Amino acid sequence: QGQLVESGGGLVQAGGSLRLSCAASGRTLSATTVGWFRQAPGKEREFVAQIWWTVATSYYSDSVKGRFTLSRGTAKNIVYLEMNNLKPEDTAVYFCAQTNRIERAPMNPDYWGQGTQVTVSS
Repeated sequence: QGQLVESGGGLVQAGGSLRLSCAASGRTLSATTVGWFRQAPGKEREFVAQIWWTVATSYYSDSVKGRFTLSRGTAKNIVYLEMNNLKPEDTAVYFCAQTNRIERAPMNPDYWGQGTQVTVSS
């Protein structure tokens, strides 16, 4: 069945940037919907961004639009979430997610990664 593995999280000052990676192991991201969600302490998990792999069409939540960019890697098993102008309210655990369906945002994932912590200090 494979797995999704996130990396790239860390601590950054407000206004800084981070790039998260989601690598699929034992599965392909091609022809699927791949996205990111996040969960801050005491809050529900929320949609961040998603991409239809085949046509590279991406969607973003209003809270990150214009600051975050989701893109495909050159290999068919990795996506990147470039996060710029980070704010303290972006602090959360970020989860990679995937479904084999082509879905409108927000997607309904069938597969999840373990998550990577992003902390933005003020």
